[in-house]
Amino acid sequence: MLASDRLSLTFSALADPTRRALLARLSTGAASVNELAAPFSMSLPAISKHLKVLERAQLIARGKEAQWRPCELKAEPLREADAWIEQYRQMWEERFDRLDAYLMELQARSVESRSATAKTAKAKKKKS
Repeated sequence: MLASDRLSLTFSALADPTRRALLARLSTGAASVNELAAPFSMSLPAISKHLKVLERAQLIARGKEAQWRPCELKAEPLREADAWIEQYRQMWEERFDRLDAYLMELQARSVESRSATAKTAKAKKKKS
């Protein structure tokens, strides 16, 4: 699977608040479908559909321990998404730093201009 396709699956899976909540719960440890469904007011089949999306995006893995099929978080796709986002975070930080420097320069010019205007006004006042 191409990295961009995997990113698309990851972001698509993360787009839903229920799936993000399921991942948040799984970040504390493995859980059964029933345990994952407990806080939600939706059917088990609906939760299972969300879990299938997460599984297809490789964000979770389902185990097979007798009758218990625990789900657990798989972090690698999240790391890949974080690395992709990080590139853009760095770019925006650099742009904001340049904007901040420019604004500080403008502010310094403004202070200098006001100071020069005040000196000129004072000089005119003394002449009169």
